[in-house]
Amino acid sequence: MNPGILYPEGKICLRELGLRDGLQLTASWPSTEDKIEWIERECNAGIRHFEVGSFLPRDRYPQFADIRELIDAVARLPGAKSSALTMNERAVRDALATRVDEIVLVVSSTDEHSLANIRRGREASIDLVRHACSERNAANSAATVNAAISMAFGCSISGAVDPEDVIRVAVACAEAGAEVIGLADTVGFAGPRQVRQLCRMATRALPGIPLIIHLHDTRGTGIANAAAALDEGVGILDGTLGGLGGCPFAPGATGNVSIEDLVFLCERQGFDTGVDLEALIEARRILARSMPGESLHGSLARAGVPSNIPWRAAEATW
Repeated sequence: MNPGILYPEGKICLRELGLRDGLQLTASWPSTEDKIEWIERECNAGIRHFEVGSFLPRDRYPQFADIRELIDAVARLPGAKSSALTMNERAVRDALATRVDEIVLVVSSTDEHSLANIRRGREASIDLVRHACSERNAANSAATVNAAISMAFGCSISGAVDPEDVIRVAVACAEAGAEVIGLADTVGFAGPRQVRQLCRMATRALPGIPLIIHLHDTRGTGIANAAAALDEGVGILDGTLGGLGGCPFAPGATGNVSIEDLVFLCERQGFDTGVDLEALIEARRILARSMPGESLHGSLARAGVPSNIPWRAAEATW
């Protein structure tokens, strides 16, 4: 219930969502053993936060059938934290019966997407946040409740989204008890100016509440948008190994920002991530081996880590 445990103030946190968002649209997925190796390799490289899946029916979503094993695997790693997506009351109850560190609930900025995604409107989604907080407290669980505002920068179903509406939804989620708020560019509509504006508004409206930026690189603006968020003081960024991911209920939403590229961006912006970028890139071998038919993305993996300039923040001379 203390978000500072998950997201210490003043520190950059890069969250790996590949095991959840990254596997939503893939035709294949790694075995449980390969997923655990994926987590361990990234943890050894310096990534500490893993969204390991979603509590959904195993027969319909077999890629998440091993979510409990993955939560336990993260719990065994020193300093590592786990998150899980919970889409309804049953999922909240199931998650709270595990050692998960954070439960994530999606609250769309538009009713149209909310109904398509979870078959309930915005207000009902906010009620689910309130229910999750109540259940968490009743269970005496230490899990943090994270309300992720999807379609925060534009909706593929209803079009433009008023930033004031997004802030109203975010504030309502915080008032319902959410301790962490996420802003998601679910379909990759955002540009840097829009990201700066919404981050600034959210920071003012939600003082003291950790803010997460979840970006998709669908239209090539992901890294520029991440830089804009960093400029506004937002230090919690979502990414996926190899740029895997997308939303199955949002037409055209493919490609999360590569977490490898996010590491390089943060370091070049002067933020010490504590991540061994070469080791992180090496972890992609697990995906190439276990998901040979899936495309992997990311500029760093393609171009390589610079070898003749001091690119790490701790070594910077600029």
